[in-house]
Amino acid sequence: MDGIEKFKVKVKVPVQWGDMDAFQHVNNTVYLKWNECARVEYLVKHVCGDFKKNILGPILARQDCRYIFPVKFPDNVIVGVRTAEILEDRLMLESRIYSEKHSRLCAIIYSTVMAYNFKLLRKAEIPQEWISNIKNIEK
Repeated sequence: MDGIEKFKVKVKVPVQWGDMDAFQHVNNTVYLKWNECARVEYLVKHVCGDFKKNILGPILARQDCRYIFPVKFPDNVIVGVRTAEILEDRLMLESRIYSEKHSRLCAIIYSTVMAYNFKLLRKAEIPQEWISNIKNIEK
């Protein structure tokens, strides 16, 4: 699977029969759910910890998906996620979804994640701790 090696965090997700739609391939919204699984694992395990206990946490501001190859049941997908860019008030994440059965790239997703202060109900600067954690995982 060309390119998967640049992702330190990977999540394997089984494709479910119910993920498919009337066109006999996985519905486009399911790719976004797979990305959410990988993005949350990346953030919780490697970047900001259990953010449900903190005042400051990550929230999804935007995501763009480029669909490349249709996925069908039965299969497993491997979702790799990494930080592509760190800005003052946001993280730019890149995810790639690969079909295990076909050993090929199926989708590329770019997600914008903001640091959000749940007490003040507004965005915040990316904490230095998150930046350090990202540098540790991405090295």
